[in-house]
Formats: sequence, structure tokens, C-alpha cells
Amino acid sequence: MAFPNLKNKHAEEAVFSPKQFLGYHKKIGRTLKLRPPRGAVFYFSRKDPNHYVKGYTYDKHDVSGANFYYIRETQGRVAFVGGFGIGAPAATTVLEEMIAWGVKRFILVGDAGGLQKHLNIGDLVVCDRAIRDEGTSHHYSKHSKYAYASKGITEQIKAELERQGQKYLVGTSWTIDAPYRETVKEAKQYQKEGVLTVEMEASAMFEVAKYRGAEIGAIFTVSDSLAELEWNPQFHSKKLLNSKPAKFKAAIDVLSRKD
Repeated sequence: MAFPNLKNKHAEEAVFSPKQFLGYHKKIGRTLKLRPPRGAVFYFSRKDPNHYVKGYTYDKHDVSGANFYYIRETQGRVAFVGGFGIGAPAATTVLEEMIAWGVKRFILVGDAGGLQKHLNIGDLVVCDRAIRDEGTSHHYSKHSKYAYASKGITEQIKAELERQGQKYLVGTSWTIDAPYRETVKEAKQYQKEGVLTVEMEASAMFEVAKYRGAEIGAIFTVSDSLAELEWNPQFHSKKLLNSKPAKFKAAIDVLSRKD
């Protein structure tokens, strides 16, 4: 049986929408008395953003069950969103509510496993497309192998990293929502296809943003490796920690532009 179970389900009307959910919150007195930022940086940690990038100050709020940090230096144009968990369902639920609230530009900054032998821990990867090997995106659009980041914001990310003098690669990620079922056979196949990384959210977030008319880009740092067909975790290495600030700063600078 094809997935989703109902044929052409993605073309059908939903029972309720993110805007209705926000309306429900207003009805029960949980109105968000904040102005939405122009752009939001999604990251997958409960830690304060200062853990990753220094030199900014924040106003913290709870928005849609996530930690929401307005960056004061951007005059409210940019915020960090984190602390909501990992995986496509968690990320897209918050993304949907952010879009319904009025946020229209997003950059996903995350860690990813490296699939290619030439990738080193701490390398920066700008993801321009992702393989849809998760379930969420298929409820938004008909089957296709890839989901794509927004071209405009992706070009802006690349330009900003170059302005910083940062080296980076551009390529495809494999998005899968079952990390403990990443098989050797799959890893070999995607290595042959030139896929750079593996993670849990990108393809779903790309498809949701497209469906809702928002812009989205993604920057990853290589945090572990499957390139030798064995798992090599390096989540606490100095190379990784030292490389993270560049992607956060690039995301802030891209989203804070007035143009």
C-alpha cells in the first residue's frame, strides 16, 4: 500500500489549521502578546543560544511550547527557536505555528552525520535539497524523492559564509525519522549518489515551508560520521564546537537584513 494510506491525501482539506490552533489559544487566554519576528533560526537544543554564538542578548519567551529568544541586536527582526525536541513531527509542528503567527523566513541550523569520506567533523554544509525518507512531508505534497530549500535564502546563506571567510560544501542530505534504522545498505547507496549528510528534519521542513508559502534554508555542521559504515560520534569534539558559531552568525545576519 502506498503512503499515505489515503490516495492523494495531500490534496484534501485539513480538519483544522495552525491558525485555528492559535485562535484556540487566544480563546483560553494564552494570547501571544508579541510581534512576530521577520525571521527565525531553528536549532535543536534546550541550551541558551549564547552557548553557541556570543555577542548577542536575548529576551526569552515560551512560544508554541518552544524556547523563543528575540535577538535584541536585530531590533526584533530575528529570533531563535529551540528546545522543542528533535525529528520532523516536532519541528514541523512548531514551524506551522510560526508561519501561522506571521513569520515567513526561516533558517534551520543543525548537526548532521557525514556520509562521505572527504567530510570532516566540524565541516559546514549548506543543504540545498533533502531526500524525503521521513513520513511528515508526504502528507503535504505528492511523492517525490527530494524536497528543496528556497533558492533565494540558500544563495544568501552561501554569500554570508563567504563574506565571513568560511569554507563550506553545498549538497544533498538524507532525512530519515528513524535514526536507529539507518542501514548499511542505505548508507552505501547514498554514498554512491553523492549525498553528503544524514539528519532528521530538513526534507519535512522544506516541504511545509513550500506548502505554506514561506522561505527556508539550512546549514549543518558535521557532528558524527557513517562514512566508514560504522558510527563515529564526535558530538563534543573541539572541532565541532569551534565551527558552530559561524552557522549561527550567518543565519542571524541573513535573516536580519532589511531588504
